[in-house]
Amino acid sequence: MVFVAPQADVSPDASIGDGSKIWHLAQVRENAVLGTDCIVGRGAYIGTGVRMGDNCKVQNYALVYEPAVLGHGVFIGPAVVLTNDTYPRAVTPDGELKSAHDWTPVGVTIHDGASIGARAVCIAPVTIGRWATVAAGAVVTTDVPDFALVAGVPARRIRWVGKAGVPLEREGDDWVCPVTGERYREHDDVLKEVD
Repeated sequence: MVFVAPQADVSPDASIGDGSKIWHLAQVRENAVLGTDCIVGRGAYIGTGVRMGDNCKVQNYALVYEPAVLGHGVFIGPAVVLTNDTYPRAVTPDGELKSAHDWTPVGVTIHDGASIGARAVCIAPVTIGRWATVAAGAVVTTDVPDFALVAGVPARRIRWVGKAGVPLEREGDDWVCPVTGERYREHDDVLKEVD
């Protein structure tokens, strides 16, 4: 069963997965597809044709512009912005108001388990890797690798994180999650799980 708050604006052409909740003043546009058990917080915006996997959380007042694609278990913090215009202008070079046909939207892709902290901005087109974390207030202008913790303006990798979101600790050649005990190995700035 889907819950839609009375003051939410959900297009009848959107597809909302079972168990999902859309809260007050949120807007979900036409052709958006949300998986099962997703939460869209108060005042959040989900653009036309956005795709979200299962178990995603989009917190209050976040703006997810089309054509963003979110994997399963993605967290979008309060007031996050996922942009969609590489060269934004309100008018054409001759001063005419631009229409939807005067530009080509580009999207942000966020892979499974990744988290975007409060008020971060992801400048499309960028890809956020699996289980990566973007710190609050960061501005992401380049792709973020799997398991990376990035922060700053522009965002840079400052640590590695595991699936629990906690920074990993170095043990010899491996990185270890202090919460789960999972082990990872780094090679050429890429972190992979150790079998």
